[in-house]
Amino acid sequence: MLDKIKNIFTNKEKRIENLISLLIILIITLVVINKILEEDEKESNDYKNEIGVELAVQESDNISTDLEKRLENILEKISGVGKVSVLLTYKESGSLVPIYNVNSSISTVEEKDTSGGSRITETENLQKDVVTGANTEIITEKNIMPIVEGAIIAAQGAENVNVKSNIIAAVEAVTGIATHKIQVFEMEDDEF
Repeated sequence: MLDKIKNIFTNKEKRIENLISLLIILIITLVVINKILEEDEKESNDYKNEIGVELAVQESDNISTDLEKRLENILEKISGVGKVSVLLTYKESGSLVPIYNVNSSISTVEEKDTSGGSRITETENLQKDVVTGANTEIITEKNIMPIVEGAIIAAQGAENVNVKSNIIAAVEAVTGIATHKIQVFEMEDDEF
């Protein structure tokens, strides 16, 4: 077998063809190994995302609903408004950024072979876990509020121009959206 391999590289006529074939096989092998390593890294990142980001996304839906409810509660307290229903649309959803417990370590190994050569190998280990409280609630670093795009408000007192103006001003102050993106309508009588 060793003689066959020597013959492949000593045969001058096929030497270039054999070297090109060997190079192609090496490239294909490297591509396959790279794909396998990327899939392993993606799986480990998916696990981290399932714990941290997925729960943060679920919490951001609650933030959006809470904002609508809080806005309804405050608008109902404005003189002449009465019962209110609020619908907000969002340009971007909000999110919670969890706190991570990060453990990092680097190990260095120096190997020397019998021919006098040496090789230094560094291995970095990074572990990132979401920090949870006593009730397995995620402890968050910050709460990114959703970016509101528009608002539709149905209110009992919306037929009054001053009340309608007060509602628009209040919604603009809370959400930061332009007044032309806030629509206020009179609520139907059967909603009372």
